[in-house]
Amino acid sequence: MVEIIGVKFRSDGRIYSFDPQNKKYNIGDYVIVTTSRGTEICEVVSGNHTVPDSQIVDQLKPVVRTATDDDVKKMKENRAKEREIFEVCEKKIAEHELEMKLVSVEIAFDGSKILFFFTADGRVDFRELVKDLASSFHTRIELRQIGVRDEAKMMGGLGFCGQPFCCSRFLSDFQPVSIKMAKEQGLSLNPTKISGTCGRLMCCLKYEQEAYEYLNKITPKVNSYVDTPSGRGTVCDVSLLSGKIKVKMDNTDGAPQVFDRDDVVVIKSGGCKKAAQAEAEEA
Repeated sequence: MVEIIGVKFRSDGRIYSFDPQNKKYNIGDYVIVTTSRGTEICEVVSGNHTVPDSQIVDQLKPVVRTATDDDVKKMKENRAKEREIFEVCEKKIAEHELEMKLVSVEIAFDGSKILFFFTADGRVDFRELVKDLASSFHTRIELRQIGVRDEAKMMGGLGFCGQPFCCSRFLSDFQPVSIKMAKEQGLSLNPTKISGTCGRLMCCLKYEQEAYEYLNKITPKVNSYVDTPSGRGTVCDVSLLSGKIKVKMDNTDGAPQVFDRDDVVVIKSGGCKKAAQAEAEEA
């Protein structure tokens, strides 16, 4: 077991683990750490706790020290400067007539670098823009192209459910989402109904996928030939969540009858009724 703390560099960022060096840190504390981008300040979002060694993938870096009041003040000043730099950069993008959308600006804690995050439909030649920005701010400039899901995470907003975006609220990493998930959950395949504001499939399709996969395994499929307490028939409709099975009975021309999933036994899965009957007679 190894002791760690969880920190965030930005409110919408992912959680990173650091070695507290046998010091006690509480949620809301600010600490100074060293990263590949240099010295950074971050907020503790998960206090001291232990995890198995197997959960630590990369080499665990130590916390350098607790942030001072001056460090926190400098961080807030950087945040204020970022808004000013954002406006300046937008004007310069327009001057250079570049087909790109500026999303966010981040100043390194020590001021050694400014990162500009943008989206674009394709590759953008921003070399002249970098020179212009470097001459204006007299520091190292880095432009980084991101995807539309990253843009939604950074910008935030409200989803169709009325709640703030999951990606900007609690999702630290994007999980793969496929159209197959929407099919298995019985959702409309209309792109406007299963896509988020970013234009990609909604992240929440992933949340209940395991439950739907399990229910699909234990629930008779439509067109299955089944045995019920009232006789045999063909499944014509299924409700996965309620476990109700609608069966068109062989011995009646009336309306289909509804049974609980546990009361139905599959004779022929997904087969036509005639084939199932023939197989039953041969048996």
